[in-house]
Amino acid sequence: MKSKILLLLCPFVLMADGGYDIVPRTINFIVFVAILYYFIANPIKNAYKGRIAGIAARLDNIEQKLKDSKAKKDDALRRVEEAKANAASLVETARKEAVLISERIKEETRQEVANLEKSFQDQKEFEKRRMVKSVVGEILNEIFASDSVKMDQSELINIMLKRVG
Repeated sequence: MKSKILLLLCPFVLMADGGYDIVPRTINFIVFVAILYYFIANPIKNAYKGRIAGIAARLDNIEQKLKDSKAKKDDALRRVEEAKANAASLVETARKEAVLISERIKEETRQEVANLEKSFQDQKEFEKRRMVKSVVGEILNEIFASDSVKMDQSELINIMLKRVG
C-alpha cells in the first residue's frame, strides 16, 4: 500500500514549480485520498463482496442444475435399460407363447384327424353291417318267397356266405 502511495506522489514531486508549495499540495492530496477512501471504501467493498456472493450463488445454482440433470440422465438411462430388458423378456415370452400355441393347435389338429378317422371307420363298419343285414334280408325273402325250395339250416348258411362273401 505504501509503495502505491509513493508511486502516486512521484509525479507531483517532479512537476512542482517551486520548492515551497509541494508540501501543502501533497498534504491536500493525501487528505483528499483519505476522505475519498473513507467514503468510498465500504461501498466498493460491499459491492465487491456482493458480486462475489452473486457469482457464488449463480455457481451453486448451476452446480445444482448440473447435478439434477445428471441425476435425470442417470434415471433416464436406467429406465432405458429396464425397458430394453423388459422388451427382451416380452419378446422371449411372446416366442414361447407362440410355440405353445402352435403345439396346442398341432395337437388339436391331430386329435381332430384321429376323431375323423375313427368316425369314418365307425361309419364304414355301420354301413357294412347295414349292407350285410340288407343282403341277408333279401336272401331270406327269396327263400321264403319260393315254396318249392326246401332247405335245411346248413344249406341256408352256405347260400348266405356265398352272397355276402
